[in-house]
Amino acid sequence: MLVEEIMKEKVITLSPEETIEKALKLLHEHHIRHIPIINEENEVIGIVSDRDVRDASPSIFDKETDHEELKNPIRSIMTSPVTTVHPLDFVEEVASIFYEQEIACVPVTRDEKLVGIITEKDMLYTLIQLTGTHVQSSQIEVKVINKPGILPQVTQVFGKRKVNISSVLIYPYKPDPKYKIIVVRIQTMNPLPTIEDLKSEGYEVLWPQMPGIPS
Repeated sequence: MLVEEIMKEKVITLSPEETIEKALKLLHEHHIRHIPIINEENEVIGIVSDRDVRDASPSIFDKETDHEELKNPIRSIMTSPVTTVHPLDFVEEVASIFYEQEIACVPVTRDEKLVGIITEKDMLYTLIQLTGTHVQSSQIEVKVINKPGILPQVTQVFGKRKVNISSVLIYPYKPDPKYKIIVVRIQTMNPLPTIEDLKSEGYEVLWPQMPGIPS
């Protein structure tokens, strides 16, 4: 899946000379957590989060303040430089950026111009779609030998029952690198016949463990 498929194209932005007060107002009005800061050429030169604005705002318990801090320009608190991604980048690669850099939002640019934005909420919803958990389905986990061609062999078993596959994920089997786990979500509430087919073909089903049926 590509970034352009999940990014929001309507982005709330500010110029660096706008006030912190303006940023605070936009964050509340649009229920967002990040605002890219752009120059006259629509290039991203910074970004501010709700936390940045909150930290720069006077305390509600400080009765002596006249809230002059809110009149300061947004450039005084923005983060720069900014990590950006391209619309044709893969969503999986963006997820690794979120994790490695511990960020919750990335602007999307093309030819250095802002064209969209992706947040951690967008990434979470995409993960739900990729795993197939947004549709009614049953999950089956199969332990298989880690060798080329094993995936089509396993999915061929699912094809016998003519059930739709919502998603397929593969991850390592930590106790032994010679094996891996294939996680398949199928659109049926009764996975028992498919599980029996897998077992009859010699595959070890790790999940679900059905009562009375050996793995």
